Amino acid sequence: MRGRRRFRTAAATATAALLCAGALAGCSSGAPEKAAPTRSASTPAPTPTPTSSWNASPSSLAAVGDSITRAFDACSLLSDCPEASWATGTDAAVNSLALRLLGPEKAAGRSWNLARTGARMAELPEQMTAAAARKPELVTVMMGANDACRPTPALMTPVAEFRASFETALARLRAAAPKAQVYVASVPDLKHLWSTGRLGGAASVWDLGICGAMLADATNLGPEAERRRATVSARVDAYNEVLAEVCAKDERCRYDGGAVHGFRFDGAQLSPWDWFHPSRDGQARLAELAYRRITAG
Repeated sequence: MRGRRRFRTAAATATAALLCAGALAGCSSGAPEKAAPTRSASTPAPTPTPTSSWNASPSSLAAVGDSITRAFDACSLLSDCPEASWATGTDAAVNSLALRLLGPEKAAGRSWNLARTGARMAELPEQMTAAAARKPELVTVMMGANDACRPTPALMTPVAEFRASFETALARLRAAAPKAQVYVASVPDLKHLWSTGRLGGAASVWDLGICGAMLADATNLGPEAERRRATVSARVDAYNEVLAEVCAKDERCRYDGGAVHGFRFDGAQLSPWDWFHPSRDGQARLAELAYRRITAG
C-alpha cells in the first residue's frame, strides 16, 4: 500500500509539472440589412428567404488549442492521446467531431490536430497560421483555460492581452483562408471543477501544483481562499465575453454560447489520473456539444 501511495505521489508530482488547463448562441453575423422600401398598410410584406453563409457539413477540419484538444491524460498518465480528442480523434467510443462530420475514411486525411499541451492564448496566432496553411473548411478553437490556470491569480493573462491575441489569430486566418469557418468553445467552468473534486481524492493531487489559482488548498473555505476562487471565476467569465464578442464580428465564426462552460463535468468525465482533464467520456461530451452547434441551422 505504501509503494502504491509513493507511485501516486510521484505520478501526481510529474502530472503537476506537465499539466495545463483546458479541461464547451452563436456568433455569426450576416451582412447589414438594407432598409426596407415603404409600403402601404394594405400591401403585404414578402416573406424573407433565410440566407446563411454557414456550411453545416464542412469537408475538412483543423483543431487548435491546448491540452484538452490533445486529450492529455485521457488514455494514460502524463501523455497526450490525440486518438481520443473531441475534435479530431479516431476512437469510435469518443466519436469525435471529425468522425461525425467527415466519417472515418476522410477524417484521417482531412483533419489536423495542431493544438499543444500547455498552450495559452498568446500562442493561438501561431497555431492559427499553421491551420490556415492547410486551407480547412472548419477550424475549431478551444483555448483560454491555461490563461486562468496559473499558479496565482496575479499571473493570469490580462483580459486586454487575451483579446488582442484572439483578434490577431482570427485576422491571420482570414488573411490566408478567408472562407474558413470557425467554431469557438467557451472556457470551462473551473470553479465547478473545484466544487466537484474538492471532497474527493483530487485535492491532494491539485495541491501539488495543478491550476493553483483555482485549485490550491482545495478544502479551504475561508474568506481569502473564496475570494481567490471568485477572482479566477470572474476572469474566466471575462475571457468568455471576449470570445463571444470577437467571434460575433466575423460572419464565419460561431461561439458555443457558453455550452462548454455550462457543462457539468462529473467524476466519470474527468481523468482518473489528475481529476482535471476530460476523460474519454468527457471528450465525447465535448464532441457532441461542438457537433450540435456546428450543424445547427
